[in-house]
Amino acid sequence: MNRTGMKAALTDLLLTPGLGLDEAADRHFAPDYRQRTDGKWDERSDFLEHIAHLRTIVADGSVQIHDELYDGTLYADRHTVNITKTDGSAVCMEVYVFGELAPDGRFRRIEETTLMLSGAEGDRGMGSAR
Repeated sequence: MNRTGMKAALTDLLLTPGLGLDEAADRHFAPDYRQRTDGKWDERSDFLEHIAHLRTIVADGSVQIHDELYDGTLYADRHTVNITKTDGSAVCMEVYVFGELAPDGRFRRIEETTLMLSGAEGDRGMGSAR
């Protein structure tokens, strides 16, 4: 099975200019994808709305995976996202992820908690902003 991971998914979604949102999402997320971020559930369409918004405010960035675990269809990781916004400000978020992969290796479900390490107070909700 060809499995996706958070670094590849986030790089395609946010840090690859020219790659369409639907194409990026289809590479890494199953049609029945759901995500819970900081306690709030979103369906795939809500998630894509969130990513579309982030694409308007993210100018550049990087993803660093600190811990990553696959166990059959289960996935977990801890990663840091460093973002430079279009206004020049910077945000650093640490994210804790537990997920489930579909049989084809794409994410079917993710539950995550975000922790802002640096950035403006208004960026605290960046993990679910629309």
